[in-house]
Amino acid sequence: MDDNVAPPSAKPGRYRGIGAEMLRGIGVAYLRLGGWKMEGDWPPLAKAVLLAAPHTSNWDGVNMLAAAGYYRVALRWMGKQSLATGPFGRVMLWLGCVPVDRGARHDVVQAMAGAFAAADTMILAIPPEGTRSLTRTWKTGFYHIAVQARVPIILTVLDYGTRTIRVAGVFHPTGDYDADIDTIRAPYRDAEGKIRGAFTTGA
Repeated sequence: MDDNVAPPSAKPGRYRGIGAEMLRGIGVAYLRLGGWKMEGDWPPLAKAVLLAAPHTSNWDGVNMLAAAGYYRVALRWMGKQSLATGPFGRVMLWLGCVPVDRGARHDVVQAMAGAFAAADTMILAIPPEGTRSLTRTWKTGFYHIAVQARVPIILTVLDYGTRTIRVAGVFHPTGDYDADIDTIRAPYRDAEGKIRGAFTTGA
């Protein structure tokens, strides 16, 4: 794991214009009102998979978007294809939705790798559990997307127990999931989701 993330501080990414600063102001205000603390400097990466956990509630997405605003990050996330084609489709795309055809699950990894290749910058947030409900094992999709796209994994922890959103590190996958997964899971072992008892690292 890289050592370029300093947990005691919480430096945002580079300035991205007045629009990003307005979103940052909203994110900062929301996080302060919610009693959230921020830890970890944002790494200078143009492309990465962002591992977003614990994920036990719809509020997690709101909190992560606020954190993205704080860090000046244009966060992307996978959503059902219908979200991008409905009456609010353009809004969902603007919010960072990457449409996914869930009827073709075996193609998702390749589709996301293609999306990374086509983009100049892309930070794709993925919850490893793949669901808000308790699951005893993590899905491996986030890892295979990172490997196929040849991008690192940013480890971010949304800990309701300490009310802290933490950028815990940057991990460069080797391609050997079994060898890498314990290191990836380590920052999440003591984290608590919004719904108590609904999160596990699967180990």
